[in-house]
Amino acid sequence: MLRLQNEMKKYLILLLISFHGLWAQVQFEAKVSKNTLGLNERLRIDFTMNADGDNFSPPSFEGFRIVAGPSQQVSQSWINGRSSFNKSYSYFLLPTQKGTLTIKQAAVEINGQIYKTNPIKINVTAAVQQPRDPNDEPQVSADDAIHLVAEISKGNPYVNEPITVVYKLYFSYNIGITNWRELNKPKYNDFWSQNIDIKQLVAEEGKYNGERCRCVVLRKTVLYPQKSGKLEIEPLSLDIDVQVPTNRRNFFGQVQVVEDNKRVSAGSKTITVKPLPEAGKPIDFSGAVGRFNFSVTPSKTTLKNGESLDLKVVASGTGNLKLFTLPKPVVPNSLEMYDPVHSEKVNTPLSGMNGSISDSYTIIPQFKGKYPIKPMAFSYFDLSTGKYKTITSPEIVINVLDGPSNADNTVASSNTGAAKMKVTAGEQFQFIKLNTSLSPMHKKDFFGSTLFYVLTFLPLLIIPIIVLLKKKKEAIDGDVVGNKIKMSNKLAKKYLSEAKMQLQNKEMFYVALEKAMHNFLKAKLNIETSEMSKDFIQELLLSRNGSEASVTAFIDLTKNCEFARYAPTSSVAIQQDYDKAVTIISELEKQIS
Repeated sequence: MLRLQNEMKKYLILLLISFHGLWAQVQFEAKVSKNTLGLNERLRIDFTMNADGDNFSPPSFEGFRIVAGPSQQVSQSWINGRSSFNKSYSYFLLPTQKGTLTIKQAAVEINGQIYKTNPIKINVTAAVQQPRDPNDEPQVSADDAIHLVAEISKGNPYVNEPITVVYKLYFSYNIGITNWRELNKPKYNDFWSQNIDIKQLVAEEGKYNGERCRCVVLRKTVLYPQKSGKLEIEPLSLDIDVQVPTNRRNFFGQVQVVEDNKRVSAGSKTITVKPLPEAGKPIDFSGAVGRFNFSVTPSKTTLKNGESLDLKVVASGTGNLKLFTLPKPVVPNSLEMYDPVHSEKVNTPLSGMNGSISDSYTIIPQFKGKYPIKPMAFSYFDLSTGKYKTITSPEIVINVLDGPSNADNTVASSNTGAAKMKVTAGEQFQFIKLNTSLSPMHKKDFFGSTLFYVLTFLPLLIIPIIVLLKKKKEAIDGDVVGNKIKMSNKLAKKYLSEAKMQLQNKEMFYVALEKAMHNFLKAKLNIETSEMSKDFIQELLLSRNGSEASVTAFIDLTKNCEFARYAPTSSVAIQQDYDKAVTIISELEKQIS
């Protein structure tokens, strides 16, 4: 009996422990090391939970840069028969801007249920003085040892005259740079811009304020101002990790270094752009600025009936080749001319664009004869002389050897050959009448005819069709969600088509492409614009069977649309973004259920 009582006590204790585990409240929370810190201080944040969870999803940490993490810790203990469990994910963050920043919610799945932390507000102030060991004091100040400079080739150019911006980083021989990141990319509003690729960063010897130092060229950009007046170039800003020597030495007598962080900016630059002079400006001037050659060349000047020729209009030289249009040839009506094929062979080195552009026209003659193509004039503004110049091509005569005649009158013989009559070219075949317009003299009565009965009973047949169509329309009008989806789908196709037409207009292209992607999401996910956060969209697309690669590519392209609208982008990159959008939307169209 005593043994049975002991067994019952054991089972009761185990049962109470099990119920305690079931009744224990799951906790998932975020804790920070401080709520107020300086711009140069680090913040530690721990996401802790008292139960084992899966699929941990951290926040985006907007306004912060992750310098370490995530590190994971798990601990479990038994004290007086009670168990405790703790699991945490830790990050070290460095703020990238001042102000009140919000760390958004993190999420984790525990026992099949999703738990989220509360948002945390962090107040970031200006950089603060941090206490150091005297031996750890740096021998040089990072503020005095690093400088970012934007060198402008010319501060007072003409409209469409090329200038260059070269960004150089000067730093002392006493410090080392381990990493750098762009905080703010320069914006070139009202400029046509082209970045020049730098394949490898090389540190060279340079001078800053008369002192010897090292220098690295980070970025080279060619700019063509598109309007006159004062134009501002917004600055490039960098976040740089540096190693600074201290007064402390190691066992071998080597100087020890400390890690530091420095933010530098090249500062904004103002360019005063001169308008092109109005005096002497040709009427046909289309905006060409530089030094050019101009030619108009036919592939052949003598041809037979049914043959075609290519007329090539070419401008070559140095100048804003991508920013003006070539003159269009004027040909007689008897020559049928098709829309041109445009071609560009243009290089953009640091000195500006050079190469050639051309329009190739296909021309097909309709009649026999000789046809002149009028001389063509091409005008440009010569920067070396400060004057307008005009190049005129010679007249080209096209000789068509055979084919129908384009004479005003042609002669046709009568059947007897005795009499002849003059007939104009447009009337030479009118005497051949293949169809008659005769009408019967006696007509049947309308009453009792087939048409009479059709018109009598047709309204009776139409009434049920009208009723069915009305009910169908009411059903369609009542389907609010379906109508929204159809409208969004229609808008997505419309804006995607508009983006294709705006491939030469960067800003309008990315506006249309972004609208197309938003409306695609509205149509497929049935969500509103206010719900379109990137994290929510990514989660929803994955839950609807979208592949991870396609979803990631869609989110990256959305971010690129927001950025590329104001950043310098080549026509090749714009075409690639359009092709990428079509591919991604097609893939998600098939994948999303």
